[in-house]
Amino acid sequence: MNLILASASPRRREILEHIGASFDVIPAQGPERPPVGASGAETAMALSAAKAQEVAASHPDSIVIGADTVVEADGVLLGKPRDESDAARMLRMLSGKAHHVYTGVTVIKDGNAMTQAEKTAVYFRALTEREIAAYIATGEPMDKAGAYGYQGYAGLFIEKIEGDYFNVIGLPLCCLGRLLEQAGVSLL
Repeated sequence: MNLILASASPRRREILEHIGASFDVIPAQGPERPPVGASGAETAMALSAAKAQEVAASHPDSIVIGADTVVEADGVLLGKPRDESDAARMLRMLSGKAHHVYTGVTVIKDGNAMTQAEKTAVYFRALTEREIAAYIATGEPMDKAGAYGYQGYAGLFIEKIEGDYFNVIGLPLCCLGRLLEQAGVSLL
């Protein structure tokens, strides 16, 4: 079994390594084009499918995993911040509120694609401007949807979650396991 992760995310790679999976990393190179007017789940699924399909086209004999994570706060989809000002705007939106994290996961085997989305509610405590500035100064928020990483410093801001912890990090393992089983693949 040749398994490929179609993502450059070090967090997704770490999650797969954590469960002892043997895989190659071949990130999709195409631009991320979110569908206009789509929900958080629809956006995450469309982007994960596009990544997986791009890599599967060049590796048709492999099992390809694509994933994409978006954050939805007050009906607004938040991807990765463009700059520090954008990161601060996003963190202010999340401060003192609940929001949803959606990760779309796509598995392609033998040309057959299966896609699902996982949804997790995340509750942030109220943040001060000093905390927002200090967090941005770490550099951590700059490559993450919603401008935060649960597994890093932002763990200090999260009061609770409802749903899959791994989803918030970027690769919901239970969802991935279901899709792989449906494709006839077991990681155990």
